[in-house]
Amino acid sequence: MPIELTVPEVGESISEVQIGEWFKNEGDYVERNEELVVIETDKATVELPAPGSGKITKILKKTGDTASVNEVIGYLDTDASDSEELSKKRSARTPGQPSREDLEQEGSKKTSQEQTADAKESYKKPTETRAGEKNQAGGEAEWEKAEEKESPKTLENNPAVEKQSKEKEERDSRPISVESRAPEQSQTEETQKRLRLHQVDRAIQRATSDVTPNRERTEPSSQREFREPPEDRAEKAVPMTRLRRRIAERLVQAQQTAALLTTFNEIDMSAVIELREKHREAFSKKYQIKLGFMSFFVKAAIEALKFIPEVNAEIRGESIVYRSYFDIGIAVGGGKGLVVPVLRNAEQLSFAEIERAIHDFALRAEDGKLKPEELQGGTFTISNGGIYGSLLSTPIINPPQSGILGLHAIQDRPVVRQGTVVIRPMMYAALTYDHRVIDGREAVTFLKHIKNLVEDPARILLEV
Repeated sequence: MPIELTVPEVGESISEVQIGEWFKNEGDYVERNEELVVIETDKATVELPAPGSGKITKILKKTGDTASVNEVIGYLDTDASDSEELSKKRSARTPGQPSREDLEQEGSKKTSQEQTADAKESYKKPTETRAGEKNQAGGEAEWEKAEEKESPKTLENNPAVEKQSKEKEERDSRPISVESRAPEQSQTEETQKRLRLHQVDRAIQRATSDVTPNRERTEPSSQREFREPPEDRAEKAVPMTRLRRRIAERLVQAQQTAALLTTFNEIDMSAVIELREKHREAFSKKYQIKLGFMSFFVKAAIEALKFIPEVNAEIRGESIVYRSYFDIGIAVGGGKGLVVPVLRNAEQLSFAEIERAIHDFALRAEDGKLKPEELQGGTFTISNGGIYGSLLSTPIINPPQSGILGLHAIQDRPVVRQGTVVIRPMMYAALTYDHRVIDGREAVTFLKHIKNLVEDPARILLEV
């Protein structure tokens, strides 16, 4: 019985999607819950599973087409079975046509005598080859003959070289009279003669080098090294995915609508690193998750948002809306592009819950498994470019949010502590904020508050 393949509901505000890659073609057999096609939305990508086992009879929407929610994009015939497909393929062979197994058996019947005869037939003596052809041994012999002809011993019998040498000897033995000439003229003519003699010497050297044995020049063309031509400077236009277009629209919107400004600071990560090393094993054993850096920054950001509530606010029309909850977005680089899943009510989460949620977000973002509702909302965002090696950057806010915290790579740098230069693991931190809502004083205070909390993580636990 044919079953309609329809676009599922992938979000409250999503009414249209784009068809991504089809994993199956028309006529292919699929198992129940096997992935059929990728559904791309503005927020994420969703893979549509097969509702049952059967054969795909029709694909109505191709890759790149748009479709509405609940629209039919194909048909699946659940009455067709895998065994029926195999029997159809077998019966499709013409009568008398040998199968693959028959061909393999026929090939294996070839005797060693036949193979020996084939080998003898394929071998031909050099005298039996066509005119102009040489076997490998003949080619090497010709090569050796050419080297013998061009050896240095034969240069003495070279007519061109002998002629130039004799002319040089005659000029050298000929007396040069300069008595009847003026001193300056005599010196000039003598210099010119010496120059001509030098040119003759150079000509003899060039003639000698031209006939010097050169393996690369005398090597048969069939044995010369093949050089690949330069790669074609071709261009390929690839349509942007729906998610990529949405990311581009949001970034341009942020630049055009908000008054963006970025402030920087650097954080000494010594205390956090020491704390992680001290409790890493116990934390992992108890919660079955590694203790990372992000949980410290999420906790510190929440305390800073409480201290400077403007950073947790947004503009709606002509009003500024302040929020009493903290939904922290975590920027994650997925297989289809940058996505920002949200930690709902992050102020209620423990270190272990934060680490577990971020780890889950990263895995599902790479596979395109994040749900659209997990990417909606958010009051503040944290982006960690340090995992890719970024030393310093200016992140862009995610509208309508008013701020984003950018983290970067940790590097050992010299710093001054109590008048002494010491080496410390330092990180640059950046806060990009909407100047329409947040003044410079509040922005600097916010970032300085995060710095103080991370450098003394006990304050995070004590909430001071």
